[in-house]
Amino acid sequence: MLTHFQYKKLYANTEIPGWNISFYFNKQKFHGIYHQNGQIEWTSQIPSAEDEIRLIEQIHELMLFHVYDH
Repeated sequence: MLTHFQYKKLYANTEIPGWNISFYFNKQKFHGIYHQNGQIEWTSQIPSAEDEIRLIEQIHELMLFHVYDH
């Protein structure tokens, strides 16, 4: 499970979508860019293929809740 999830707008102009994200998973910190289409561009180490699938699902849920549903 990922913890300490944080997101911040990528651009100062709020009309342009994109977010910097960071979180911890298995005691390692990960960073990435969450694009409007749901694609994640990792800016830190890339999680293992198995972990990445689970993490992407969790990140999508968090972004839907925090950014799109509030």
